[in-house]
This record gives sequence, C-alpha cells and structure tokens, in this order.
Amino acid sequence: MDKEILNPDPPEISVGAERLELYLSKLEGKSVGMLVNQSSLVSGTHLVDTLVSRGVNVKRIFSPEHGFRGTADRGEKIKDDVDSSTGVPIVSLYGSSKKPTMEQLEGLDILVFDLQEVGVRFYTYTSSLHYFLEAAAEADIPVIILDRPNPNGRHLGGNVHSLEKTSFVGLHPVPILHGMTIGEYGRMIVGEGWLADAIRANLEVIPCGNYTRDLRYELPIRPSPNLPNLRSILLYPSLCLFEGTVVSVGRGTAHPFQVYGHPEIQEESFQFTPRSSVGAKYPVLENESCKGWDLRAIPLEELEQEGFTLKYLMSAYQAFPDKTSFFLETGFFDTLFGNSSLRKMIQEGRSESEIMKSFEEELSSFEELRKKYLIYN
Repeated sequence: MDKEILNPDPPEISVGAERLELYLSKLEGKSVGMLVNQSSLVSGTHLVDTLVSRGVNVKRIFSPEHGFRGTADRGEKIKDDVDSSTGVPIVSLYGSSKKPTMEQLEGLDILVFDLQEVGVRFYTYTSSLHYFLEAAAEADIPVIILDRPNPNGRHLGGNVHSLEKTSFVGLHPVPILHGMTIGEYGRMIVGEGWLADAIRANLEVIPCGNYTRDLRYELPIRPSPNLPNLRSILLYPSLCLFEGTVVSVGRGTAHPFQVYGHPEIQEESFQFTPRSSVGAKYPVLENESCKGWDLRAIPLEELEQEGFTLKYLMSAYQAFPDKTSFFLETGFFDTLFGNSSLRKMIQEGRSESEIMKSFEEELSSFEELRKKYLIYN
C-alpha cells in the first residue's frame, strides 16, 4: 500500500473487534452467529479464530459478496461451505439468498457483524448489513456491530439515492460518499425505519478507539479482490460508475480502480490489457489492449481532498468516438446512480460543475439527517 502519511504522528486506531474488553463478556455462554470475511481481523488473526480460542461458541458463519475468504468475483454466486480452520459451517449471503432465513438463525442467541466497508453506496456490505439486521429483528436476536474506520470518511459526495431504482448496489437514500462508518450506518438503518415494516433491530455498536474522520486509515488487508490499496479505495467512488459503461477500470490488471480506458480511445498513450485472474475471471475487455488514463501518480493527499468527482467519467465520455454506445444497454449505469438523470445530463453536454451543483441541496439535507447517528466527531 501507499505509505505517505497525512499526519506525521497519528494516534493508533483500534478497530471495534480489537476492543475485546467491551464485548467478549456479551458472547460468553451464547451461541454466536457472525457475518465476517477476510477483513475481520484482530491484530492479524481472524476474528472467528480469536473468539473460538477464547471459548466463544461460534455456531454459524455468514459470508457476504466475494465470500468468506474474499476471493470471489464481483457478482459471483457463492455456495455454502465449512471453515477449514474451525469446522464452523459457512452460510453464503451472496448465493441463493441475501438474507438469513429463520432456519439459518435457529439456535443462535446473538449475532456479530464485522466487515471492513469503504464508505461508498455501491459497496454491497451495507446492503448485507441491512438484511442481516432485518432477519435478526424478525427472529428477535440482538446484533453487535464491531465498528471499523471509513477510509473515505472525510467526505460527503454525489447524489442522494432517490430509491427510483433500488437494488443491492443502492438500497438506501444516502449519497455515493456517505461519510459514515459501518456502525454509524447501521444506526441510521435502524433509526430511520428502513427495515421491512419499520421493524427495529436490537443493535449495539462497539466503537473504534482513537478514530476521527480526518485520520488516514491504511487497511491491513484488501476489503475485496479489486481494491488492493488505499489509492484504489479513494478512487473507487468516482470510478465505479464506469461499471455501467463499456470502459474498463483495470479489473484483470495489477492496478484495478487506478486506471481506466478502452480500445477505441485513441488520444491517450497509456495502455493496459485486462487478463483473467483471481477476483477477475472474466474482466471487461479481456485480452484487449486498452488506451486510457493512469492515475497511479496522483498524490494520495490530492485524492483525499478530492472525494467524489465526475472528471474521470466525463473525460472518457468526451474521448469516446461513438457516444451512443458508451453506456451499457443493460441500464446498469442508471442502477448504480439510482436514476437516469446523470446519464442524461452527460449526454446533453452539461458541465461537471453544473452537475455537481445539482447535488448540493440534497447533500446538505443528508448531512443534517446524519448528525443523529454519528459516533465520531
């Protein structure tokens, strides 16, 4: 990962999972279910192993998109499994169902959620949290979220989802950059009555120690296969919209979400070729030489100040020769954004500043709403 630091002597951040003294006693003598993946670490050791070694009865593991080990492709359906280390059965929440069934929750006394999120609306772990909380509330099982920092936490940005096109990549009326940790987000899901029939989950958040939104947080492990470092995580909110276009964002290369391009873009000299690889079995434009932009030289400080921007998307649209085929016919671009307004504004030739200004009022309203659920000032 990039090692530049914003603060030369930042306090050491403790993630919620590391603060065992705040929650271990709540699990003792209980049958525990856990929604976790490869990012659920306690000082380098997986949380499941940590709890089992302390005598906690971990009875069932639930896994999100990309699976328990975090190696599956975007959108790849995942089967149930068994944890080879502990023998605990793993229930996939990215296969036949995205919500735990009553049968899968049977016999559990308490649920633990510990996933590293990146603070972006498209990232599906918040949707997994929604259905986890909903199922827990219906089964009358309490939930503990072990909080983790948001590496994009210093910004709000993009549109607030209008819920015109709800999906697993857009389930709530939040901006593209919502500026909350996963614990704060869970508090909002419950507090705003977003669960089915406004049912209220019994939720407790174990907060991070020494965390504030302006601190840089270097993730100890990639949260998903195609976010390998801090640079990709900071660029992800702006580049993910390309997933609804014909443009590659570098899946199938050594630098996903740090480059973008297409074979028909002729003006740029930088080239890359997506290849099938772990976490990108069938990348967009596989084995085709793409011309485009390399963002790896941008200083991290600049990206941290930038937040969400449309300049990358608009530069590719302007350089693409056949603009009628730029957006995928599947309509996935509109699904990601939440409606058709951004696509239409780009096609009409609106400027970036004009489009960004159209988000300001709804962002201001969301910022006020968010205050009720913030844990870290």
